[in-house]
Amino acid sequence: MKSCRREFIVRSAVGLVSSAFFPLVAHAAEELSETDPSAVALGYRADATKVDKGKFPRYAAGQNCANCQFYQGSASSKTAACPLFTGKTVAGDGWCNGYAKKG
Repeated sequence: MKSCRREFIVRSAVGLVSSAFFPLVAHAAEELSETDPSAVALGYRADATKVDKGKFPRYAAGQNCANCQFYQGSASSKTAACPLFTGKTVAGDGWCNGYAKKG
């Protein structure tokens, strides 16, 4: 009987710790919207070919998030995290004025 009670207590404690911790790390990051205030501030476009070249003269054909040093996914990833937009993912085909060529 004692081992059943002990096992119950241990499993309950593990369950409480797990339920408190995993929701913080198990959720998927939200994809950045072009209307998000931080995206607007940096001129983010989910499709780099739609960047307003008059408004953002730093843009050059071939630049996109997937070949930016800040992109935290592989070059073939459709979306990945970017430290310029904390807690959000960006499109690999996207672009923003924070672009820095991967060196």
